[in-house]
Amino acid sequence: MAALRVYNTLTRQKEPFQTVRPGKVGMYVCGPTVYKPSHIGHMVGPVIFDTVKRYLTYLGYEVTWVVNITDVDDKLIVRAQELKTTVKELAERMTADYLECLRKLNVTGIDRMPRATEHIPEMIAIIRRLIDKGYAYPAAGDVYFDVSRDEDYGKLCNRDPEQMEAGKRIEVSDRKRNPGDFALWKAAKPGEPQWDSPWGPGRPGWHIECSAMSMKILGETLDIHGGGLDLQFPHHENELAQSESFTDRPFARYWMHNGLLKMGDVKMAGSIGNVVNIADLLRVHHPETVRTLLLSTHYRSPIEYSEKRLGEIARSLEWFYRFFERYQRVTGQSFYALQPAMRKDDSLALKLPAGSEWRGYWERFLEHMDDDFNTGGAVAVLYELVNALNKFADDRKIELGGTPQDVESFKQGVGIVRELSQILGLFREPPPSKVSEAGELVQGLMQILIDLRDEARKSKNFTLSDQIRNRLKKLNIALEDRPGGTGWRYDESLTQEASRG
Repeated sequence: MAALRVYNTLTRQKEPFQTVRPGKVGMYVCGPTVYKPSHIGHMVGPVIFDTVKRYLTYLGYEVTWVVNITDVDDKLIVRAQELKTTVKELAERMTADYLECLRKLNVTGIDRMPRATEHIPEMIAIIRRLIDKGYAYPAAGDVYFDVSRDEDYGKLCNRDPEQMEAGKRIEVSDRKRNPGDFALWKAAKPGEPQWDSPWGPGRPGWHIECSAMSMKILGETLDIHGGGLDLQFPHHENELAQSESFTDRPFARYWMHNGLLKMGDVKMAGSIGNVVNIADLLRVHHPETVRTLLLSTHYRSPIEYSEKRLGEIARSLEWFYRFFERYQRVTGQSFYALQPAMRKDDSLALKLPAGSEWRGYWERFLEHMDDDFNTGGAVAVLYELVNALNKFADDRKIELGGTPQDVESFKQGVGIVRELSQILGLFREPPPSKVSEAGELVQGLMQILIDLRDEARKSKNFTLSDQIRNRLKKLNIALEDRPGGTGWRYDESLTQEASRG
């Protein structure tokens, strides 16, 4: 199988993955400015890079993943004033909201979450050095980075400074030498958070925060620097410029930028006003549905967001859940109790013959992930594998008591499903079951209806049998005739299908 290749925004091509230190990965992903509740757009990067870390760990790397919290910023100051609270109180409350959203979406891989306000001394030290080297200049309490001193400024965006100034709103100040110069330090205004510095009381600019925090924890050259495509300019361009001017070393080996959410032809953004808060979304959709949505396309592509798309994914996940129930009927064991291999070298697939069907799906899954973390292709292979396992179970009549060899092969295939799904962060625990929540009374009534239908079929009263099934279908209840008896499940898509028909 091919080795991992990663698309690098800086070089605009896929490159073999090679780290600064063999076997170790330092990954930094820009986190939120915590001034409003988290919306679905805030979760795109965390879910994608959580999966990137899971796969790198599976390949055997030791990964340290850092996500910062911007807890001092113009937006925070303005919002705190609007709410008549302090910047600190607002930042703490919104950070707690962000962390809860990450937990619900099974983003478990973040190792460090530094706050900007905890690293002011490091920022001041970098700014002082940039001034000493002639890359920055103080101006009436502010300090600016002089973009004209950086000969390759604009290389991340592949544009010269004049083009970038024309294409992006840039903060205007008569203290700047050049229009594109950006603030490293901002002089304090009355009522704003402030810290002492050699240039007077003030606070850091946005870009210097990430440089200071990432280098403090991961070193002067990161393996991966990630974030949304909307951060490429000015944030990442300015980060790169100030960091490399400070260290005279490459700041990051691989720049990875994820695509943005779109509603129709419009991107989802707070400035547009079309964002959907995670807390509201998860009242309607299971977190696994949302995570699957974010992984169903290649991470560099736009993600289509709509209720229709979420509904499609929810129905496809129900198909997986029914398969897991089938596995439990066959083996008496829960799919969720299976302990998957956490490293490629320990994979169950490697214990199977090279030409075996289940191993082939595993190899194809890894080929997609090795091709710049193509989770969309990997998800598709997972669907194909479960479809093949269902067909195998039908053809070999596994639920009617298949041969020990067939049952063992089925179990091996399901073990690979478990192994691959944990790389994607899916199927951590059973979803809430409408059947189990129904209560003894409803369960009892359903069993009466199932027994009546069975009697009707035995006496060849198919009119009554079909009537029971169809009336239940109108109530979103599906009957499933299985070897060993009839079961039922609650399925909201049934009435939706009927209304479309």
